[in-house]
Amino acid sequence: MGLAVLLLASCDASVPRARVLPGPDAARPVDPQDVLCRSQSRDPGRVTLHRLNRAEYDNTVRDLLGDTSAPARDFPPDDHGFGFDNNADVLSMSPLLMEKYSHAAEQLVERAWAKGTLRTCALDTGAPEACARDLLRTFARRAWRRPVSEQEVEGLVGFIAVARQQGDAPEVGVKLALRSVLVSPHFLFRVELDPVSPSHAQHPISDLELASRLSYFLWSSMPDEALLTAAEGGRLRDPAVLEAQVRRMLADPKARALVDNFAGQWLYTRALDFAQPEARYGFDEPLRQAMREETKLLFQEFITGDHRLKDLLDVPFTYVNDRLAKHYGLPPVGTDAMTRVSLEGHPERSGLFGKGALLTVTANADRTSPVKRGVWVLEQLLCKGPPPPPPDAGGLAPAVDPTLNIKERMWQHRADPTCAGCHTLMDPLGFGMENFDPVGRWRVKEEGGAMVDPSGELPGGKVFNGVVEMRAVVKQDPALSACMTRHLLSYALGRGAEPEDHCNVRDISQQAEAQGGRLTDYILAIVRSDAFQKRGGETEGSTP
Repeated sequence: MGLAVLLLASCDASVPRARVLPGPDAARPVDPQDVLCRSQSRDPGRVTLHRLNRAEYDNTVRDLLGDTSAPARDFPPDDHGFGFDNNADVLSMSPLLMEKYSHAAEQLVERAWAKGTLRTCALDTGAPEACARDLLRTFARRAWRRPVSEQEVEGLVGFIAVARQQGDAPEVGVKLALRSVLVSPHFLFRVELDPVSPSHAQHPISDLELASRLSYFLWSSMPDEALLTAAEGGRLRDPAVLEAQVRRMLADPKARALVDNFAGQWLYTRALDFAQPEARYGFDEPLRQAMREETKLLFQEFITGDHRLKDLLDVPFTYVNDRLAKHYGLPPVGTDAMTRVSLEGHPERSGLFGKGALLTVTANADRTSPVKRGVWVLEQLLCKGPPPPPPDAGGLAPAVDPTLNIKERMWQHRADPTCAGCHTLMDPLGFGMENFDPVGRWRVKEEGGAMVDPSGELPGGKVFNGVVEMRAVVKQDPALSACMTRHLLSYALGRGAEPEDHCNVRDISQQAEAQGGRLTDYILAIVRSDAFQKRGGETEGSTP
């Protein structure tokens, strides 16, 4: 029985149990969810009007204008939903943000104009409108990620007349038009239109909308010319064309956005920026940078390489420089540059659970936290996060007794009936990583001298001793594939994977594993799915 099933069963006796078929298939349990999914249609759900988040804005103006100044750093922080800051439901628009957009648009246009990026023809002729018409049509098509109508073009060209009335040159009007493109909802939002006659039935999104979903999923940026042209030609839904575009895009350096924005949030790498371990652990900025780069480079290999996504848990190589190698107790590599090294002979460092970035952000400033580390495994890898703690749980922190190890000090949680259920789920997984101190250094004794006890027992009697055995238990759990799919699908769609997405998640994870289980297989299974290519219909009682 899988770990996630055991964990869930320990909390909820009402969970339907798998039944066993009689006869030749008696050894094969039948999951009631499989039967349910075979009988149900797939609801693709609906994505709220999706504002570009800060990373998407910066990447889009980079690709649109060649501007790498990252103006969105001055924008208010984006909220998070379902673990990601690209969740459309929480990407609101405030007056302050609109003011920031207006200022950024002015600065972006002025810089691009000064560099000649936008001056594709001469405006100082007797009829500047003809030049402006072509310039603005081309620019708006790329910025709005779709062809523009003649009426829209003429509305933009009209800014020349406005400038002329004020005694200004035509280029002033064109700059105003360019700024209006950048503050338009067609630029700031990813717009997906419903049919003219609202329907309760699900329907495919347009090829152009599919192109934007794809580019903001893989690049956190606008479609490039190749993707936009394929969409305009109505070819993007051809399975061969779609797969070719996905593979081309993943090979592009812009796919680094998956590392920074998906993996950075799923694996908590971004949180390392805010970690402040106590000084006695020797944590400093060079170490922080090395830890951050290690995780990024490792995940990058899963985009470009031939590794199964599940192998993130025990991949037998990593990236270190001399500073990080010393921290880990590995042989020096002879350089400050991050270098790929084999972990043969150091199995404790293989995979995610041996990475300093993860171990640091799931610890307290002054001590390890089996609870934080256990919750991370449950939520990010198995999608079985515990309920919130009771209001008075803060008063039950284990007393610091140097003669006892952390496991012994935390027995009081499991002795208290209000805490026992959840801590029985969380703590054992965290205990499996107790050989790593708060900044990920290997240890066999705690600071007070007590011996580390990295053993654990999970509900149902599954036992392990140490991180190597613990990660094997997690990797073998049948919930792992579906959970990774759920996080990736939430990020791809910019909305949370809700309970009604269960069958979509199940289909995608099974298809991906059947194709080899690589990250590319998961991505392809997602972009081929109805959840990615379609949109749910209007709900009963909604207004057009």
